[in-house]
Amino acid sequence: MYFDLGETLVHTADDGSTGYQPGAAAYLRALREHHIRIGLITNVPPSWGTTDAERAARLKKEVDATWRGSAPFAWQDFGDRILTPRTEAERKPAPVLWQRAKADSGRCRLVYEAETTEEVDVAGSLGYVPYQVGQPHRPAFLPVALIELLGRLPH
Repeated sequence: MYFDLGETLVHTADDGSTGYQPGAAAYLRALREHHIRIGLITNVPPSWGTTDAERAARLKKEVDATWRGSAPFAWQDFGDRILTPRTEAERKPAPVLWQRAKADSGRCRLVYEAETTEEVDVAGSLGYVPYQVGQPHRPAFLPVALIELLGRLPH
C-alpha cells in the first residue's frame, strides 16, 4: 500500500514544524505488526536528486529537520518504496508515480491513501483501492483488517 506524505501521514504546522497526523504513528505501527508493505508516492522538487533514493534522502533530511514529536518518523518502514517525480511533468496528479509503483508491485493489490480527492481519484482510475483520509464519519485511515482482507481477495 502507498501513501501521500504531507497532510496524510505528517502535518506541517503554521510555525513550519512537522509531526505525525493524529493516529498516523499508531497506524504505521499496526501495519508493521501485520507485515503490510508500505510506500510513499510524494511530490518533491525533481532538483533534489537524480534518483528516487537521492530525492528520498533529501526528503528525510527536510522532514527530520523540522520534526517535533517524541518518536521520529518511521522512515525504515518504507524501505526503498519512496517514489518521487523525476521531472516536473511527473508531479502528482500526473499518473506516472502510481504507474511506477504498480510496475514494481508484482501482482499485489494496491491501496493508496491521501488527503486529496484528486489524488485518490487518479489512483482509483489506475486500479488502486483509493482511500481519502480526513473525512468526517469515516475512520482516519483504512482499517488494517480491511487491508488484510483485500490482500486475500482474488484479483
